[in-house]
Amino acid sequence: MAKRAQAKAGDMSRLEITFDKPALITSVFGEFDRNLVAIENSLGVYISARGNKVQIEGEAAATARARDVLQNIYSRVMRGEEIEMEVVQAAIAMTDEPDLGGIARKDTSKEPEVMIRTRKRTLVPRSPMQKPYMEALARDDIIFALGPAGTGKTYLAVAQAVAMLITGAVDRLILSRPAVEAGERLGFLPGDMKEKVDPYLRPIYDALYDCLPAEQVERRIESGEIEIAPLAFMRGRTLSDAFIILDEAQNTTAAQMKMFLTRFGMNSRMVIAGDPQQVDIPGGEQYSGLNDAVSRLEGVDGIETVRFTSADVVRHPLVGRIVDAYEGPSA
Repeated sequence: MAKRAQAKAGDMSRLEITFDKPALITSVFGEFDRNLVAIENSLGVYISARGNKVQIEGEAAATARARDVLQNIYSRVMRGEEIEMEVVQAAIAMTDEPDLGGIARKDTSKEPEVMIRTRKRTLVPRSPMQKPYMEALARDDIIFALGPAGTGKTYLAVAQAVAMLITGAVDRLILSRPAVEAGERLGFLPGDMKEKVDPYLRPIYDALYDCLPAEQVERRIESGEIEIAPLAFMRGRTLSDAFIILDEAQNTTAAQMKMFLTRFGMNSRMVIAGDPQQVDIPGGEQYSGLNDAVSRLEGVDGIETVRFTSADVVRHPLVGRIVDAYEGPSA
């Protein structure tokens, strides 16, 4: 672990961190110290580095956050993770806690990290709400994941589903989303069934290929272990021993959502992901099956609701600002 010493003067603070493994410093700092520059620009602190020692100067709260960010990055490098700029931005966002009224910040450096392991990668939380979401994915039977694009709602659900499939915890994955643009009248589209629905399910395919080698994805789809289908194909089924994901759930009607939820079978897990602010069905949010279901089921034992915000967007930082602009008051 990094060793810390602190010296304060009024509202300003100077922290020093000594990293135990100098060989990892280049990865922690980034090429041309770009990670340090990002932390300085985001938190308004000054960081100077000499060897394996780092000094941070600035307002007390900001220096404490910068220290936590560097320790977070150091821990990730210790685990063999590749540190990209979006990881640094996510680490900064995760330190953005509300004022604790003078209570000391909790030191989470020794807490066990929540993670999802798949064949191709190991995923850890990269935003404030991703940790409780990943905990819910491992614990609860039905999870509603609400929030804007880019927060990892569907991606992490697919990763958890893959992890449970390869360990034998479930026998199959069932991944679905409504084909709103086609009105679910898929017969009007050219091509066979796969060609009709693939454009609507591409984000789910992308997540699968990130978590499993391509040949395994294709083999498991052919064998039926992984099933990707439009929502209309769920009617009349009971889905046992399965991990079931409904993406873009805000575009279901109340009747469709009830149909989907009642497919739940023994030894199954279900994730319903969507953005309540992006309803494409006629009638808008008032007629969204996702909003209706959350209002009825939130607080029911065995059902967890996780709400993401723009602070949880793990794409380019500008995406979070765009979300804020669209969700704020009209000009």
